[in-house]
Amino acid sequence: MSDTVSFGYEEVSPAEKTSRVGGVFSSVASKYDIMNDAMSGGMHRLWKDRFVRRVKPQQQEDILDMAGGTGDIAFRMARAGANITVSDINPDMLDVGIERAVKRGLDSLVWSEQNAEELSFPDQHFDAYTIAFGIRNVTDIPAALKEAHRVLRYGGRFFCLEFSAVEWPGLSEAYDLYSHKLLPKMGKVIARDEDSYRYLAESIRRFPNMRAFKGMIEQAGFAQVKVEPIMGGLVAIHSGWKV
Repeated sequence: MSDTVSFGYEEVSPAEKTSRVGGVFSSVASKYDIMNDAMSGGMHRLWKDRFVRRVKPQQQEDILDMAGGTGDIAFRMARAGANITVSDINPDMLDVGIERAVKRGLDSLVWSEQNAEELSFPDQHFDAYTIAFGIRNVTDIPAALKEAHRVLRYGGRFFCLEFSAVEWPGLSEAYDLYSHKLLPKMGKVIARDEDSYRYLAESIRRFPNMRAFKGMIEQAGFAQVKVEPIMGGLVAIHSGWKV
């Protein structure tokens, strides 16, 4: 990893990025789900449903949901009877998820504070690894991908849902205007935090495009890597297998 990494449009040290990203999510944790609905017009729910359908969680298999925070993906996968471990580097996000799980009467989930770059789980421990809207906030993405590969059993599958670069003509310009001008203002009104949502918008723009990220997943050791763009690449599902 280089001496500096991107924090939005800034270049900072890796340690500073990790700290500042932690501050962002601690700040927005209590309003995170409300903002997701506001930012996407509720479409994030459809994207997550589609994502979980691609994962195809199975009864009694072991799945790690990394950056699982408030539990959105885990709650969906738990319906299939899979054993879900929800992990996040941010304890405030995990606290929100645990509270939501209690309200739903879900007591089967395991909650674990983890750094995606240095997981404490043993080798070949999970059948599937999922991460939704979290990989772009990781300080060392290649390290996190290698850790995902390490903790998966052979035949295990990797799935990532993340914002990407819009490739539909016209939509890209409109989305840039929305994300840079309107999104921070929405964050100010709803979450009382304009700066955090400015960072989130900038982090999307700095994230590798679909082809580049596909290459990173392959470099981490995954095979049969595929990309499924949604809405012209506004978001994308990346998947791969450990073989």
